Amino acid sequence: MLKPMIEFCAGNMHHGPDKIMKLFEQDDAYEVIEYGCLGNCGECYLNPFALVDGAIVSANSAEELHANILKAIDQQQADRDALDKLLDDL
Repeated sequence: MLKPMIEFCAGNMHHGPDKIMKLFEQDDAYEVIEYGCLGNCGECYLNPFALVDGAIVSANSAEELHANILKAIDQQQADRDALDKLLDDL
Protein backbone atom coordinates (compact mmCIF):
# COMPACT_ATOMS: atom_id res chain seq x y z
CA MET A 1 0.00 0.00 0.00
CA LEU A 2 1.27 3.46 -0.89
CA LYS A 3 1.87 6.00 1.83
CA PRO A 4 -0.52 8.96 1.83
CA MET A 5 1.26 12.02 0.46
CA ILE A 6 0.77 15.22 2.44
CA GLU A 7 2.06 18.40 0.82
CA PHE A 8 2.53 21.67 2.67
CA CYS A 9 3.13 25.19 1.36
CA ALA A 10 5.97 27.18 2.96
CA GLY A 11 3.95 30.34 2.35
CA ASN A 12 1.14 28.99 4.53
CA MET A 13 3.25 28.41 7.64
CA HIS A 14 2.14 31.70 9.22
CA HIS A 15 -1.16 29.89 9.94
CA GLY A 16 0.63 27.21 12.00
CA PRO A 17 0.80 24.10 9.76
CA ASP A 18 4.54 23.82 10.46
CA LYS A 19 3.73 22.08 13.76
CA ILE A 20 1.34 19.70 12.00
CA MET A 21 3.88 19.00 9.27
CA LYS A 22 6.48 18.03 11.90
CA LEU A 23 4.01 15.60 13.51
CA PHE A 24 3.43 13.83 10.19
CA GLU A 25 7.16 13.85 9.36
CA GLN A 26 7.85 11.87 12.54
CA ASP A 27 5.55 9.06 11.37
CA ASP A 28 6.91 6.80 8.62
CA ALA A 29 3.35 6.02 7.53
CA TYR A 30 3.18 9.32 5.61
CA GLU A 31 5.12 10.90 2.76
CA VAL A 32 5.50 14.58 3.71
CA ILE A 33 6.73 17.24 1.29
CA GLU A 34 7.10 20.99 1.77
CA TYR A 35 7.06 23.23 -1.29
CA GLY A 36 7.79 26.92 -1.58
CA CYS A 37 4.41 27.33 -3.25
CA LEU A 38 1.56 24.95 -4.08
CA GLY A 39 -0.20 27.45 -6.33
CA ASN A 40 -3.30 27.78 -4.12
CA CYS A 41 -2.67 31.37 -3.07
CA GLY A 42 -6.30 32.18 -2.24
CA GLU A 43 -6.52 29.19 0.11
CA CYS A 44 -3.05 29.86 1.48
CA TYR A 45 -3.94 33.44 2.42
CA LEU A 46 -7.16 32.49 4.22
CA ASN A 47 -6.59 29.28 6.19
CA PRO A 48 -4.14 26.57 7.14
CA PHE A 49 -4.21 23.95 4.39
CA ALA A 50 -2.39 21.01 2.89
CA LEU A 51 -2.81 18.72 -0.08
CA VAL A 52 -3.57 15.11 0.75
CA ASP A 53 -2.91 12.92 -2.27
CA GLY A 54 -3.62 15.98 -4.41
CA ALA A 55 -6.87 17.07 -2.71
CA ILE A 56 -7.05 20.36 -0.78
CA VAL A 57 -7.72 19.93 2.93
CA SER A 58 -8.20 23.11 4.94
CA ALA A 59 -9.34 24.20 8.38
CA ASN A 60 -9.80 27.19 10.64
CA SER A 61 -6.83 26.26 12.85
CA ALA A 62 -3.71 24.12 12.66
CA GLU A 63 -5.17 21.67 15.19
CA GLU A 64 -8.32 21.29 13.11
CA LEU A 65 -6.15 20.84 10.01
CA HIS A 66 -4.45 17.85 11.65
CA ALA A 67 -7.84 16.22 12.31
CA ASN A 68 -9.08 17.05 8.81
CA ILE A 69 -5.97 15.54 7.21
CA LEU A 70 -6.50 12.30 9.12
CA LYS A 71 -10.18 12.25 8.08
CA ALA A 72 -9.23 12.86 4.45
CA ILE A 73 -6.71 10.01 4.52
CA ASP A 74 -9.32 7.66 6.01
CA GLN A 75 -11.94 8.72 3.46
CA GLN A 76 -9.56 8.35 0.52
CA GLN A 77 -8.61 4.85 1.71
CA ALA A 78 -12.29 3.91 2.12
CA ASP A 79 -12.96 5.18 -1.42
CA ARG A 80 -10.06 3.12 -2.82
CA ASP A 81 -11.26 0.03 -0.94
CA ALA A 82 -14.80 0.49 -2.29
CA LEU A 83 -13.48 0.89 -5.84
CA ASP A 84 -11.31 -2.20 -5.49
CA LYS A 85 -14.31 -4.19 -4.26
CA LEU A 86 -16.44 -2.94 -7.14
CA LEU A 87 -13.76 -3.90 -9.66
CA ASP A 88 -13.35 -7.33 -8.05
CA ASP A 89 -17.09 -7.93 -8.42
CA LEU A 90 -17.01 -7.26 -12.19
